[in-house]
Amino acid sequence: MTQLQFNEVAPRDGFQIEATFVPTAAKIRLIDALSATGLTRIEATSFVSPKAVPALADAAEVVAGIRRRPGVGITVLVPNVKGAERALAAGVDEINLVMSASDSHGLTNLRMTPTQSLEQFAAIVEAVRAQPQGRELFINASLSTSFGCPFEGAVPEARVLDLVERQLALGVQAVTLCDTTGMANPAQVARLCEAAQARFPGIPFTLHFHNTRGMGLANALAAWQAGITRFDASLGGLGGCPYAPGATGNVCTEDLVHMFEQMGVATGVDLDGLLAASATLPELVGHETPGQVVKAGKADRRYPMPAR
Repeated sequence: MTQLQFNEVAPRDGFQIEATFVPTAAKIRLIDALSATGLTRIEATSFVSPKAVPALADAAEVVAGIRRRPGVGITVLVPNVKGAERALAAGVDEINLVMSASDSHGLTNLRMTPTQSLEQFAAIVEAVRAQPQGRELFINASLSTSFGCPFEGAVPEARVLDLVERQLALGVQAVTLCDTTGMANPAQVARLCEAAQARFPGIPFTLHFHNTRGMGLANALAAWQAGITRFDASLGGLGGCPYAPGATGNVCTEDLVHMFEQMGVATGVDLDGLLAASATLPELVGHETPGQVVKAGKADRRYPMPAR
């Protein structure tokens, strides 16, 4: 089977909603530590308006300061053409565009319907391809609420697949299916993953799960069993959609890697390095993180017998 690939999203998805601003130097140290663990991609930041997301106001400084390692792609989220131009100037490897599969979530989260988002995608792709250096820039599109909308409920599979087709028609090269508000279940995940791969063979699909209802690892396992090998995950389980009542965060990177390693599935990731990086998070963000393995230790850890 193809080697698993993990895209670490804590520096962007995790830090963007934290009340405490994580200093630029600390972000750079964390990303450098993560890039040494064997992760395939790191979503380092977002070139969004500093007024809209103050926590990521230092995006250019972060990208300029991190150590670039061969084999580790640096990706950033961009919301519009201006953000894409800033990403190009920063020299990132990949940009990630985001839209919603449902009208209600799109209007609430992005102030755009899916149709309006696709129009913006077209402008971004055109702007990127118009620049010489842009021809080497990889473009991924994330489709939020692929497994359900907190306002509308179920999102039909046909609608999700139609939106994926329209994204690809614009020139997007890969797609992330997102369980933005933690509504997915393993059976549903398997069905959509199988349908997407059957309809769009050869397209790299990434799965992005939130652990809002405690099903993040189960959903990731179902996706893997359906043939998916690319996953978004967040160190410590940081993150979470602000429009998901009761949200906890993204599926935890070290917990996900630990699960696969315990199953005998090679990940190519240094789990001890991840755990060491995760242990630094509470001081950075000012609170405990949801990750479990960093607290309990790996399953093969052994303890001395208690004194009788």
